[in-house]
Amino acid sequence: MMATSSDTGQLRPGIWTTVNERYPGSMISKPDTVPLATLRKPVAQSRLAFVSTAGVQPKGTLPFDVVHPVGDYSFRRVPSIAEPADLEIHQLKYPTAGANRDLNVIFPIERLRELTDEGMIGALTPDFFSFIGYNMDPERLEQTLAEEIAEAVVAEGAEAALLAAA
Repeated sequence: MMATSSDTGQLRPGIWTTVNERYPGSMISKPDTVPLATLRKPVAQSRLAFVSTAGVQPKGTLPFDVVHPVGDYSFRRVPSIAEPADLEIHQLKYPTAGANRDLNVIFPIERLRELTDEGMIGALTPDFFSFIGYNMDPERLEQTLAEEIAEAVVAEGAEAALLAAA
Protein backbone atom coordinates (compact mmCIF):
# COMPACT_ATOMS: atom_id res chain seq x y z
CA MET A 1 0.00 0.00 0.00
CA MET A 2 1.35 3.40 -0.99
CA ALA A 3 1.52 6.07 1.71
CA THR A 4 -0.55 9.13 1.02
CA SER A 5 0.75 12.66 1.29
CA SER A 6 -1.34 13.16 4.43
CA ASP A 7 0.45 10.19 6.05
CA THR A 8 3.94 11.42 5.33
CA GLY A 9 3.82 15.12 4.47
CA GLN A 10 5.64 14.36 1.23
CA LEU A 11 5.05 12.47 -1.95
CA ARG A 12 7.94 10.05 -1.65
CA PRO A 13 9.27 9.30 1.81
CA GLY A 14 12.96 8.43 1.86
CA ILE A 15 13.81 10.30 -1.35
CA TRP A 16 17.11 11.65 0.03
CA THR A 17 18.22 8.17 1.10
CA THR A 18 17.54 6.96 -2.44
CA VAL A 19 19.46 9.89 -3.96
CA ASN A 20 22.44 9.26 -1.67
CA GLU A 21 22.44 5.55 -2.52
CA ARG A 22 22.38 6.23 -6.26
CA TYR A 23 24.87 9.09 -6.16
CA PRO A 24 27.52 8.25 -3.57
CA GLY A 25 29.21 11.33 -2.23
CA SER A 26 26.18 13.60 -2.52
CA MET A 27 25.26 13.07 1.15
CA ILE A 28 22.10 15.17 1.02
CA SER A 29 20.20 15.28 4.27
CA LYS A 30 16.86 16.95 4.75
CA PRO A 31 15.10 16.05 7.96
CA ASP A 32 12.07 18.17 7.07
CA THR A 33 9.51 17.38 4.41
CA VAL A 34 8.00 19.51 1.72
CA PRO A 35 4.24 19.81 2.14
CA LEU A 36 2.25 18.93 -0.93
CA ALA A 37 -0.16 21.40 -2.41
CA THR A 38 -3.59 20.28 -3.47
CA LEU A 39 -5.35 21.47 -6.59
CA ARG A 40 -8.14 23.91 -5.91
CA LYS A 41 -9.87 23.04 -9.17
CA PRO A 42 -9.58 20.31 -11.82
CA VAL A 43 -6.58 20.34 -14.18
CA ALA A 44 -9.04 20.86 -17.05
CA GLN A 45 -9.82 24.26 -15.52
CA SER A 46 -6.28 25.15 -14.39
CA ARG A 47 -3.36 27.01 -15.93
CA LEU A 48 -0.37 24.66 -16.06
CA ALA A 49 3.34 25.49 -15.96
CA PHE A 50 5.96 22.98 -17.07
CA VAL A 51 9.34 22.81 -15.32
CA SER A 52 12.08 20.53 -16.64
CA THR A 53 15.68 19.61 -15.87
CA ALA A 54 16.27 18.83 -19.55
CA GLY A 55 18.42 21.88 -20.34
CA VAL A 56 16.11 22.96 -23.18
CA GLN A 57 16.22 26.57 -24.30
CA PRO A 58 15.34 28.78 -27.28
CA LYS A 59 18.01 28.78 -29.98
CA GLY A 60 20.28 31.80 -29.81
CA THR A 61 19.97 32.29 -26.06
CA LEU A 62 22.91 32.08 -23.65
CA PRO A 63 23.81 28.38 -23.39
CA PHE A 64 23.81 26.63 -20.04
CA ASP A 65 27.29 26.08 -18.60
CA VAL A 66 27.47 22.32 -19.08
CA VAL A 67 31.10 21.94 -18.00
CA HIS A 68 31.11 23.79 -14.68
CA PRO A 69 32.15 21.27 -12.01
CA VAL A 70 29.29 22.11 -9.61
CA GLY A 71 26.63 22.86 -12.21
CA ASP A 72 24.78 25.83 -13.67
CA TYR A 73 22.25 27.42 -11.31
CA SER A 74 20.30 29.39 -13.88
CA PHE A 75 17.11 28.62 -15.75
CA ARG A 76 15.69 29.54 -19.13
CA ARG A 77 12.20 30.57 -20.10
CA VAL A 78 10.81 28.62 -23.02
CA PRO A 79 7.71 30.13 -24.65
CA SER A 80 4.94 27.54 -24.45
CA ILE A 81 4.07 28.36 -28.07
CA ALA A 82 7.62 27.64 -29.31
CA GLU A 83 8.13 25.03 -31.97
CA PRO A 84 10.64 22.24 -31.25
CA ALA A 85 12.71 23.39 -34.26
CA ASP A 86 13.25 26.70 -32.45
CA LEU A 87 14.62 25.00 -29.32
CA GLU A 88 17.89 23.28 -28.49
CA ILE A 89 19.30 21.14 -25.70
CA HIS A 90 22.40 22.15 -23.75
CA GLN A 91 23.09 19.13 -21.61
CA LEU A 92 25.90 16.61 -21.23
CA LYS A 93 24.59 14.49 -18.35
CA TYR A 94 22.05 12.40 -20.27
CA PRO A 95 21.98 10.99 -23.81
CA THR A 96 20.16 13.43 -26.07
CA ALA A 97 19.97 11.49 -29.35
CA GLY A 98 16.29 10.58 -28.92
CA ALA A 99 15.38 14.07 -27.74
CA ASN A 100 17.19 15.60 -30.71
CA ARG A 101 14.99 13.49 -33.01
CA ASP A 102 11.79 14.36 -31.10
CA LEU A 103 12.10 16.97 -28.38
CA ASN A 104 8.74 15.89 -26.96
CA VAL A 105 10.30 12.76 -25.44
CA ILE A 106 12.08 14.98 -22.89
CA PHE A 107 10.23 18.31 -23.16
CA PRO A 108 6.62 17.57 -24.21
CA ILE A 109 5.79 21.05 -25.46
CA GLU A 110 3.60 19.88 -28.37
CA ARG A 111 1.90 17.17 -26.30
CA LEU A 112 0.96 19.71 -23.59
CA ARG A 113 -0.52 22.01 -26.24
CA GLU A 114 -2.49 19.06 -27.65
CA LEU A 115 -3.86 18.26 -24.18
CA THR A 116 -4.87 21.90 -23.82
CA ASP A 117 -6.57 21.87 -27.24
CA GLU A 118 -8.44 18.69 -26.18
CA GLY A 119 -9.61 20.35 -22.94
CA MET A 120 -7.61 18.08 -20.64
CA ILE A 121 -5.63 21.10 -19.42
CA GLY A 122 -7.34 24.46 -18.96
CA ALA A 123 -4.47 26.62 -20.24
CA LEU A 124 -0.70 26.81 -20.34
CA THR A 125 1.46 29.52 -18.84
CA PRO A 126 3.07 31.80 -21.44
CA ASP A 127 6.47 30.34 -20.57
CA PHE A 128 7.77 26.97 -19.47
CA PHE A 129 11.00 26.67 -17.49
CA SER A 130 14.10 24.58 -18.01
CA PHE A 131 17.37 24.16 -16.18
CA ILE A 132 20.16 21.63 -15.92
CA GLY A 133 19.51 18.99 -13.31
CA TYR A 134 23.20 18.39 -12.62
CA ASN A 135 23.83 20.59 -9.61
CA MET A 136 26.15 19.46 -6.82
CA ASP A 137 25.16 22.05 -4.19
CA PRO A 138 21.67 21.10 -2.95
CA GLU A 139 21.39 24.12 -0.66
CA ARG A 140 22.17 26.50 -3.51
CA LEU A 141 19.76 24.60 -5.74
CA GLU A 142 16.99 24.92 -3.17
CA GLN A 143 17.69 28.45 -1.94
CA THR A 144 18.38 30.11 -5.28
CA LEU A 145 17.38 28.22 -8.39
CA ALA A 146 14.28 26.52 -6.97
CA GLU A 147 13.10 29.75 -5.33
CA GLU A 148 13.64 31.74 -8.53
CA ILE A 149 11.75 29.21 -10.64
CA ALA A 150 8.92 29.05 -8.08
CA GLU A 151 8.59 32.83 -8.17
CA ALA A 152 8.56 32.80 -11.98
CA VAL A 153 5.89 30.05 -12.06
CA VAL A 154 3.69 32.06 -9.69
CA ALA A 155 4.24 35.26 -11.70
CA GLU A 156 3.02 33.40 -14.82
CA GLY A 157 -0.29 32.72 -13.10
CA ALA A 158 0.14 28.96 -12.82
CA GLU A 159 -2.39 27.06 -10.77
CA ALA A 160 -0.54 23.79 -11.24
CA ALA A 161 2.97 22.81 -12.26
CA LEU A 162 4.22 19.68 -13.95
CA LEU A 163 7.79 18.90 -12.92
CA ALA A 164 9.84 16.53 -15.05
CA ALA A 165 13.33 15.26 -14.45
CA ALA A 166 15.47 14.50 -17.50
